[in-house]
Amino acid sequence: MNSSVVFLSGLAALLLAIIHIFASRFKFLKRTPRSRWLSLSSGVSVAYVFIHVLPDLSAAQIEFQDNVTVLNIAVLSAIEHHVYVMALLGMMAFYGLERAAKLSRQQSRKEGEGDATQPRVFWLHMASFSLYNALIGYLLMHREEPGMRGLALYAIAMALHFLVNDYNLWEDHKRAYERIGRWILAAAVVFGWVVGVQTEISEAFMATLFSLLAGSVILNVLKEELPQERESRFWTFAAGAVGYSGLLLIL
Repeated sequence: MNSSVVFLSGLAALLLAIIHIFASRFKFLKRTPRSRWLSLSSGVSVAYVFIHVLPDLSAAQIEFQDNVTVLNIAVLSAIEHHVYVMALLGMMAFYGLERAAKLSRQQSRKEGEGDATQPRVFWLHMASFSLYNALIGYLLMHREEPGMRGLALYAIAMALHFLVNDYNLWEDHKRAYERIGRWILAAAVVFGWVVGVQTEISEAFMATLFSLLAGSVILNVLKEELPQERESRFWTFAAGAVGYSGLLLIL
């Protein structure tokens, strides 16, 4: 394994962990109308998924189909669009988590316990987003497009995506996220990277992981940008999406 790739991907993992530790303390993100930085970050994240990840998944689907046919995995080989099904499942899973958080906050307000989720939902979110972050950390070492350029594009997109995620998690969990949640998720990124350094996976399995990530990123971004009460900044979101799309196409 290339030592320079390991070193630089390790720095990227630390950068992502640091964003989790400090992003919830950035006061300029916590305002209405929505911070331009959050809308810009959302646009970049979506651009990365649609321009970089989803086209790779199309090729990965063919590779996956060939692999499972050779291994005679009947159930999986029967699924014609496996990676897209996995992307849909990733989106559905995080939609369910979002609904659970919103309902829990409503219940807390009714019971006079403040505008934050109840403990069981907080820990459900921490468990789910820990897996999500570990996957992001793991893919620092195992991306669809290897090499330094692919690492840089992936790390930038995920760093900005983490800004959006952190704002949402702080908004849902408040003090619990400040006290312990951000540390758990920061550790999960580094843990995922460590596992990635120590293991190698098949191209078919890597395509499955990337498809789960793609669906999850799309949901996590759009749920932040679309609600009317966010007073989101469309043109800033569009600038991030178009600008980063252009960068991806040029490079």
